[in-house]
Amino acid sequence: MQVTQRVLIAADKFKGSLTAVEVAERVTAGLRRVVPGLEVAALPVADGGDGTVAAALAAGFDRREQPVAGPLGQEVTAAFALRGDTAVVEMAEASGLQRLPSGVLAPLTASTYGSGELLRAALDAGARTIVFGVGGSATTDGGAGMLSALGARFLDEDGEPVPPGGGGLAHVARADLSGLDPRLSSVDLILASDVDNPLTGPKGAPAVYGPQKGASPDDVEVLDAALAHFAKILEAETGPRAAGYAVAPGAGAAGGIGYGALLLGARFRPGIEVMLDVLGFAPALEQVSLVITGEGSLDEQTLHGKAPAGVAAAARAAGKEVVAVCGRLALAPAELGRAGIRRAYPLTSVEPDIARCIADAGPILERVAEQIAGDFLT
Repeated sequence: MQVTQRVLIAADKFKGSLTAVEVAERVTAGLRRVVPGLEVAALPVADGGDGTVAAALAAGFDRREQPVAGPLGQEVTAAFALRGDTAVVEMAEASGLQRLPSGVLAPLTASTYGSGELLRAALDAGARTIVFGVGGSATTDGGAGMLSALGARFLDEDGEPVPPGGGGLAHVARADLSGLDPRLSSVDLILASDVDNPLTGPKGAPAVYGPQKGASPDDVEVLDAALAHFAKILEAETGPRAAGYAVAPGAGAAGGIGYGALLLGARFRPGIEVMLDVLGFAPALEQVSLVITGEGSLDEQTLHGKAPAGVAAAARAAGKEVVAVCGRLALAPAELGRAGIRRAYPLTSVEPDIARCIADAGPILERVAEQIAGDFLT
């Protein structure tokens, strides 16, 4: 086999074990153990969820920090990425599950207010294009908190602001969007997500994602009804477009914050496609013959908009060979092939004990990379 002189590592994180940057570092170390001096380019990727800002920073964006409200109102320091007039904002930085106090889940009261504050900080920094990555949220409030932070008002029958969180939306009697930050009308806001769920219904945000945020079956019913009511109120305020946004792809992303973003004029794009554009994947791809992608679990979800599938599709279109690393592999070779992945290398191929794979993911991944080098680079 012809020796490949340049390799591009474009992998997502192994959630709970390794960041995307650490994955690239470990794979590089393993490859070079077999092929010393091998030229390796690293482009950590993300699909819009948690890790999106980290991927932008690794690609050369500047880190900006802003104190904002966490999902329960406590102050947290959230980061976004900025390069020129393009910002990458990750809602999980402000409103993610990791921002909840340890052991606390608040499906009815968690708010996206801090995400709106983070968007406002990006505007203050001069951003004209904002990639808004959504995923990993602790919230199911339809983006109401975010909209409030940007100047909207949601009032009950007494003219008082409704309580924060999705549960409070059941009490909305009037929506006033006249105070929204005027800068939003001249910004290219891109809703970057790997899910295309509508706002409500059997495939909506509460039903599909509410349980992972602590919602009981009764909570799911309450949230679904509250979000449907919220959308009706907004339809009365803004016209039929609000009803259209509620059923649009991506409306249900991150507890319905996608719906709020669409109301702001955002355009929905698959997160990995946006991030590959922003990170400069195409020019990096031109210089290499082999691409290594991956994530913690290669499974059925991977095929529906996750980072490895996006990387593989773009690389295959450019005629590049693609292999993948992962912690766990749940796809058959034929499924991998249809996704554009020549072969996958799970950590379990080196260490069958899953607990050890999680605890010692870094060293085991280096050994997996040695296998790749042996199969494709020598």
